[in-house]
Amino acid sequence: MVSITEKTLQDLQFPTVLETISDGCNTDIGKEKALQIKPFRDKEELMQSLMQTSEYVSSFQNNNAIPNHGFDAITHEIKFLAIEDSFLEVGSFRKIANLSATTNVLLNFLKKFDDYYPNLNARASRVELTKDIITAIDAIVDKYGEIKDNASPALAGIRQNMNLVRGKVNQSFGVALTQYNSLGYLDDIKESFVQNRRVLAVLAMYRRKIKGSILGSSKTGSIAYIEPEATLKYSRELANLEYEEKEEITRILKNLSNVIRPYLPLLVEYQDFLSDIDVVAGKAKYANRINGILPTITEERRLFFREAYHPILYLNNKQKKEVTHPQTIELKQENRIIVISGPNAGGKTISLKTVGLLQLMLQSGILIPVHERSETFLFDRILTDIGDNQSIENHLSTYSYRLKNMNYFLKKCNRKTMFLIDEFGTGSDPELGGALAEIFLEEFYHREAFGIITTHYSNLKILANELPYATNANMMFDEKSLEPMYKLALGQAGSSFTFEVAQKNGIPFGLINRAKKKIEVGKVRFDKTIATLQKERSKLEKTSLNLKEEETRAREESKKMENINTKIQQKLESYQELYDSNQKIIYIGQKIDDIAEKYFNNKNKKELIGEFLKIVEIENSKRKKATPKEVKAKVEKQKEIIAEVQVKVEEIRKEKKEKKLKPVVEKPKPILKVGDRVRMLDGRSVGSIDSIEKNKATVNYGIFTSKVSLDELELVEAVKK
Repeated sequence: MVSITEKTLQDLQFPTVLETISDGCNTDIGKEKALQIKPFRDKEELMQSLMQTSEYVSSFQNNNAIPNHGFDAITHEIKFLAIEDSFLEVGSFRKIANLSATTNVLLNFLKKFDDYYPNLNARASRVELTKDIITAIDAIVDKYGEIKDNASPALAGIRQNMNLVRGKVNQSFGVALTQYNSLGYLDDIKESFVQNRRVLAVLAMYRRKIKGSILGSSKTGSIAYIEPEATLKYSRELANLEYEEKEEITRILKNLSNVIRPYLPLLVEYQDFLSDIDVVAGKAKYANRINGILPTITEERRLFFREAYHPILYLNNKQKKEVTHPQTIELKQENRIIVISGPNAGGKTISLKTVGLLQLMLQSGILIPVHERSETFLFDRILTDIGDNQSIENHLSTYSYRLKNMNYFLKKCNRKTMFLIDEFGTGSDPELGGALAEIFLEEFYHREAFGIITTHYSNLKILANELPYATNANMMFDEKSLEPMYKLALGQAGSSFTFEVAQKNGIPFGLINRAKKKIEVGKVRFDKTIATLQKERSKLEKTSLNLKEEETRAREESKKMENINTKIQQKLESYQELYDSNQKIIYIGQKIDDIAEKYFNNKNKKELIGEFLKIVEIENSKRKKATPKEVKAKVEKQKEIIAEVQVKVEEIRKEKKEKKLKPVVEKPKPILKVGDRVRMLDGRSVGSIDSIEKNKATVNYGIFTSKVSLDELELVEAVKK
């Protein structure tokens, strides 16, 4: 059962991702749905959502692009149709027809290209395809959203009469206009429109001389607007016809509403389907911007994000034309907790948020920016404690709030949980808060939860080193400039570079020295050792990278040389064959030239033919023609060779299996005791055992001590004097 709190969504800036997806949607309903995206509770539904988005992304590159699925919302029309005896306006029917047509086109397209879009078609197949809605509306309403003349016989008759009356209105008005204009009763503008009726612009002094109805006057009162008496009769008749038209249209719209009303559930389904596709399109556009893909989702407890980008940071940096550094992070059963340390502003929090946000996006059906070989499994919970969450309303300090949060973590944390804690243990006395944080970490560890924490506390770094299934990590810094490299290195704790960074930022050297004297010498030496190791690691990383590049170049050059050598060898062989062939031709040519010279001198044809046949027979004798027996023998020989090779291969395979099955005899391991000089199995530093408790030994290296499992130590024999 997936349960992710609103606080986790806010901590990981999930709403920011949803806002970007919402902006990519075409419809208002799609935009609203995008903002409501939440992690899926059902795995099957989640996989369908991810595959639908992945299929839509593929449509950007292939020739079978998904057709337009934009639509005008009919939410108001759906509510109105649900009311009995109500009817829709003509414009609403045009919107319904367009919605139905768009849905039908999309349903037919997805059915046709099911091979390309199987999951989108699976969603579409749940929607009924019908043309009845479009047919019913198109019979009444034209493409411009007007009632057609032939919508009913009565309407056709009314509109025909209206056209006749309008003709009479215009004719009678034209006669009056000509008559009164010739008498000089009209103003220069001659005519106008008042109350949507055609009127004469009569000079005020002549208004009593014109028979008709005064409908108004100009602002100055110099012009009276009069409808002529002859026109007035036809205008009244036209008004009556317009009323009849309105009544008939109302009757038609009521009938059409009653025809469409049974399709109300289908219209709701149409709008829901198109808005869902709009959300998928929004997610696909977002995935296209961040280079999002669908990684492998496994049942195995393993999270492996290779070359993962924080999507919000990636888009912001892309806009600023700045570089975004990817991170590679792996969590698995044998390495389920990572403790990231290092200086501030080095990228610890971004690394932590990247893992959390990408996992949250994936479980919400959104593709993520990782390498195609990445994989993960699904968590039931993602718990976060990120940032300063001081609660003024509840009168809680930062530390009190964090303790309350840790209490919630302890209640909910299990093997299907991922926890992300930033600046673990801060907010209280370093020693006391660090001790409590250590207990919390041990508890999360024993519950087999996956997690990433960031900290500056040394005791947590040491604990991560001691726990078999936990590991340290640090954000790498350039050893010369102390500038962050934004690269996560697993396997080693990081120094906070407290004094180095302070010096770089202009703090006087004298004050830094005074600060060093205020703290324990061992603490400084320990932090300095970590800093030195981190610098050495950075150097080794660069050297390793250079060596890999050199090795790659050498391999490429070697391949080139091999290719060139092969080509030269082939050319030499072909030249040799050509040379031998030419020598043979030259020899035969010389022989023929000698015969021709003899024939020229003695004109003896018999001798000429004899010599020529002799040459041909000699050459033919060199050519060997294989007999059927020889051909058969050759085939049999090839079969024998193949059989021998197969037998040899089986023998080699058998030998390899026997080697694998042979038990490896291990040398008895010496029993370690206090005072023995030892070193780590994969290390070089030599120390002495101060004490042994259960299966762990305290090893003194001179500068510092460390608790190590006895299985990981080997005895170093003393050098004879």
